Amino acid sequence: MSDPHQTLGPKTGVLVAMSGGVDSSAAAMLLKDQGWRVMGVTMRLMMDEEESAFDPSLATSRSCCTLTDALDAKEVASRLDFDHQVHNFSLVFKTEVIDRFISSYFSGRTPNPCIDCNRRLKFTHLYRRAELLGLNYLATGHYARTQFDPETGRYLLLKAVDLHKDQSYVLYGLTQDELSRTLFPLGNTLKTEVRSIAKSAGLVNALKPDSQDLCFVRDSDYTHFLETHGPTPIPGDIIDSQGRVLGRHKGIHRYTIGQRKGLGVCWKEPLYVIALDSAKNTVTVGLKSELYAIGALVTDLNLISIASLTGPMEVQAKIRYRQPEVPAIIEPAGSGILLKFKSPQTAVAPGQAAVFYQGEIVVGGGTIESPVF
Repeated sequence: MSDPHQTLGPKTGVLVAMSGGVDSSAAAMLLKDQGWRVMGVTMRLMMDEEESAFDPSLATSRSCCTLTDALDAKEVASRLDFDHQVHNFSLVFKTEVIDRFISSYFSGRTPNPCIDCNRRLKFTHLYRRAELLGLNYLATGHYARTQFDPETGRYLLLKAVDLHKDQSYVLYGLTQDELSRTLFPLGNTLKTEVRSIAKSAGLVNALKPDSQDLCFVRDSDYTHFLETHGPTPIPGDIIDSQGRVLGRHKGIHRYTIGQRKGLGVCWKEPLYVIALDSAKNTVTVGLKSELYAIGALVTDLNLISIASLTGPMEVQAKIRYRQPEVPAIIEPAGSGILLKFKSPQTAVAPGQAAVFYQGEIVVGGGTIESPVF
């Protein structure tokens, strides 16, 4: 079976999602140099008055998708001579990303809003915009690769060549249809090369720092953001694994699984958050040994390299973006997957993503529903 990616080839239209940073700008430039018919689009995730309401300093922070970023993207498009549009996605961004972020923390879960943004907003809605504009593909500046497997007839998601910048973890939610229409021009390129390419082309953002924070949270101050925009926090008990009350908390949104600092409990040994119960409004703490889980139940699945999981499979599992993969086995468990680690792992947090790999290939992933001890 031939790769449907090759049936259209260059000169075909591609919509490039441009955040205003160097990566997406370089991606657009590479595609134009290859002969693609490029159009750029920047998603305004918060309009001017919303940015001010959330934090007036966001426009000068190292976040993304601000008005300044949109202007940088437009300047790049002008220099490279292709059309650029700015589309307002602020309403759906609030609903699908910000509100979910707030709700998750107040439910005792640890969300990854970048995954929600990709899975529920960026790719889903930009594909529709591409179709309306008569364009066949969507491209982004993510560091990842796609490949068509003629034996299975499935599109694959692979790690980037630059493993230090690899973003396949946050892209595990891409469906087969989406992968068939997605281009990652930077997948085979090192970050140092990207900056060099952009600098040589005189792009305005060639030396622009990478965004570091969530685009709607200033300086990673999650607590301030949640208490400003979420429901009124309700104090509750801090307990140990036997249910004994050790202290009081100011709201479970202030805690994540594995947290050690800021607990406000004095003990003879270091204590860590080992569980959060929103129904009982309790924070359970314990020794580090109590953090270790032998596995996790994973739900809300998206499988990529396989159509379905029919039996046990050996994988390397990643349960947080910045953590290395660990050897594991996945097997069917009702409508989800049971993830079993070869060695117990700490801080397995409900709400985080578990992504499964075989070598450089992403098998799929889902949301951690609960750890298994």
